[in-house]
Amino acid sequence: MSGSAPLVAVCQFAPTADRAANREKIAELVARVAAHGARLIVLPEYSSYFVNPMDASLAENAESLDGPFVQTLREAASRHGVVIVAGLVETADAGRVHNTVVAVSVDGVRAVYRKQHLYDAFGQTESDWIAPGELGTATFDLDGIRYGLMTCYDLRFPEVARTLADAGADALVVPAEWVRGPLKEHHWTTLLAARAIENTAYVISADHPAPIGVGRSQIVDPQGVVVAGVGSDEGVAIAAVDPGLIARTREVNPVLRLRRYAVVPDPGR
Repeated sequence: MSGSAPLVAVCQFAPTADRAANREKIAELVARVAAHGARLIVLPEYSSYFVNPMDASLAENAESLDGPFVQTLREAASRHGVVIVAGLVETADAGRVHNTVVAVSVDGVRAVYRKQHLYDAFGQTESDWIAPGELGTATFDLDGIRYGLMTCYDLRFPEVARTLADAGADALVVPAEWVRGPLKEHHWTTLLAARAIENTAYVISADHPAPIGVGRSQIVDPQGVVVAGVGSDEGVAIAAVDPGLIARTREVNPVLRLRRYAVVPDPGR
């Protein structure tokens, strides 16, 4: 690959209630894909700590942004010269936690996103344990490409991706724990492609593997084509994010420029 098309990696693994083991696994995965030239490495939602079903232990195992989880990411980013995106359970108020995604480099935390749309659907009630993040966007730049952060259930709300596109994002990064169920894999892959096509942007997603998640972590190009992906088991996938393809796609299909509706946040929700 040329230097103008940096490599990104998605790492599909199953975080557990063992926070130290999760950190060790992440360090191994980062080393593995960095050795193949990945500049951006994406890990799933809840990478720091995960239990199914969710319970009060989330608050007991929540961390601040200067805690051991982010420190591990920072050390790995420094060692390998990369940016790492991962989900963590972050300390919040009133017994709940934030479902947070961070982008971390050698310089520290580059961007923070707290999940806005909580998974109160398909028989789940994430809001019992999670406090929603404030409305807004989180982006960071790497190798001349702007990446925007969102999380799992946010994928079902096209406004989130569109606000990131309005913030200049060339690629959408989606850590997830997309729970298995009837048609859930179909929904996951369809929505990833849709968010890519309608925003003429790459979509870079990292999920939990089976049996809890659907897996299918993947890198989707601005035309909605999967250029690299993982099956249902643990694994990694690496692909280039080509700024030339983004530019050509947006020239041929200028949907962002031609649209006639803006996205306006609803602070009452």
